[in-house]
Amino acid sequence: MFNLILFGPPGSGKGTQSEKLIARYGLKHLSTGDLLRGEISQQTALGMEAKKIMDKGQLVPDEVVIGMISSALDNNPQAKGFLFDGFPRTDKQAEALDKLLDLKKNGIAVMLALEVSEEELVKRLVKRGETSGRSDDNNEAVIRARIAEYNSKTAAVADYYKRFDKVVLVKGEGGVENIFDRLCNEIEPRING
Repeated sequence: MFNLILFGPPGSGKGTQSEKLIARYGLKHLSTGDLLRGEISQQTALGMEAKKIMDKGQLVPDEVVIGMISSALDNNPQAKGFLFDGFPRTDKQAEALDKLLDLKKNGIAVMLALEVSEEELVKRLVKRGETSGRSDDNNEAVIRARIAEYNSKTAAVADYYKRFDKVVLVKGEGGVENIFDRLCNEIEPRING
């Protein structure tokens, strides 16, 4: 099983590239937001626990999210692997994910981190905001704050995986196909190796 974390700041192209990677390699997309919504709509025990917490305006604890990931792994035994998107966001979550995968005799093969300059991110997000209607994408100050938040909090996750020599920085600027080719060039030797 091949497990991959696609990492990058808002506007780095994770969504676009995730779709292409999933189609190419037959991976199962694991988005914690989707998992939360799915568990809640199916009214599972974990989903109901998460809903109570979210209804109070609080963040869902890592243990609950890890439980949902565990269920998703168990419910997809035929998967060739998983592409983690939006998780882990902290080094504690990365440690918990590694422990879970270790219990399942598995692990993260690689973290591919898309590198995009702040100016390019702002330009992409403002453009996306013009067409998507997303209110968080049409205010440059809010966009820069989101990028700063990403840099201050989530960068620790890359530092965690660097200790295990699993982080590969990938230039996330240029055409969509060029970026996709760069990602595939990093995946191919690992998935077939």
